[in-house]
Amino acid sequence: MFEYFYNEILRRTIIGFGTLFNSIEVQQENSVLRIPLAYGPTQKFLARIEQSPDLNKPTAITLPRMSFEFTGLTYDPSRKVTTTQTFIAKDKDDGTETKKSFMPVPYNMQFELSIFTKLNDDALQIVEQILPYFQPSYNLTIELVDQIKEKRDVPIVLESVTMQDDYEGDFSTRRVLYYTLRFTAKTYLFGPTSTASKDIIKRATVSFVTGTDTTNATRELTYSATARALKSYTNNVVTTLAQDITATTKTFEVVDATGIKADKYIFIGDEELFVRSKTDNKITVDRGRDNTKAEKHVSGASVKGIDYTTTSLPSVGTIGVDSALIEEGDNFGFDGGFLWKPAANLKI
Repeated sequence: MFEYFYNEILRRTIIGFGTLFNSIEVQQENSVLRIPLAYGPTQKFLARIEQSPDLNKPTAITLPRMSFEFTGLTYDPSRKVTTTQTFIAKDKDDGTETKKSFMPVPYNMQFELSIFTKLNDDALQIVEQILPYFQPSYNLTIELVDQIKEKRDVPIVLESVTMQDDYEGDFSTRRVLYYTLRFTAKTYLFGPTSTASKDIIKRATVSFVTGTDTTNATRELTYSATARALKSYTNNVVTTLAQDITATTKTFEVVDATGIKADKYIFIGDEELFVRSKTDNKITVDRGRDNTKAEKHVSGASVKGIDYTTTSLPSVGTIGVDSALIEEGDNFGFDGGFLWKPAANLKI
C-alpha cells in the first residue's frame, strides 16, 4: 500500500474538460471573434478587470473571455463496484507483458466555467453554443490510464447556470456581465498497475466425489489439465531437416534424430507436428496439429522441440519449459489426465 504511482487521471480530465470550450466564437458586426479560454478562478479575472480602467487597451484584459477551474472532488457511492475485482490488459509499449489493476474508484469532479462579457448579446451567443450539447450530460472519451490504454466515457453533467451583472455607481463604472456554468465530471480513479503474467492460470484441477461427505467419499475422480505450449518459446533446436517436405509428407529424414523424442511435439516454421515414431534418422509425424497449418519446408529448416525439458512453478509443480512461458492471449492446448481413487472399503 502507498507505493508511488501517478496515472494523471485528474490532470487528463481537467484538460479534457477545457478542450470542450476552446473553440467558442461570437459574431460582432462584420467580424468573428474567437473567445480566449484560460484556467483560473473567477475572482482572479474579476480582480484584474477591476484593476484595468480601460479594457480597450492592448495591455488590458479584453472582453469577452472565458475561464474555467476545478473546484472540488467527491466520492460517488452510486457507481461503486467490487473493490477486490481486478482486470487485465496488455502493456501498450511491448504488447506482450500483461498488466493488472484493481477496479477503479468512482469520483465526481466539480468544475466551474465562467463567461465574462461587456455586451449581453455576446454572452447569449456563447451560452447558446454550449447548452444544447448537455441534456444534461455530454460524454467525453478520455484515456485514463495510458500504460494499458484504458479509455472511458466520462459523463460531463451540467448542474446549473447563473448570471450576474456587475454594474454599480455612475455610467463611468466598467460593466462586467458574467455567467457561471457548474459541471460535474463522473470520472474514475485507478490505482497502480502491476505485472499479471505470473498470475495466469497454468493448471486446473477438478475433483468429483460421490455424495456430500468429501472426507469419507466412496470414490473420487480427479481431472487435471495443464496449459500446453503450441510453439517453442525457448527456440530449442534439436535438429534440422535433411530433405524438402511437402504439406502432406508424414515420414521424412532429419540430419540427426538423436534429440527427437517420440510422443512429443516439434515445431517447424509456424507448424506444430506430433512425433509418432522414429527409426534411425527417419521420423513419422502427424501434421498441422492444434489448428496450425501444414506447410512445405525446405532442407536445413530448424526442428525445434516443444517442452523437451521441464521446470517447476509455484502452485503448478512440474511443467514443460515452453508451457511455463505461455502468456495471456497466446494460443495453447491442454495436457490432462484422470486419476481414479476408490475408497479403501469399496468393493469392485
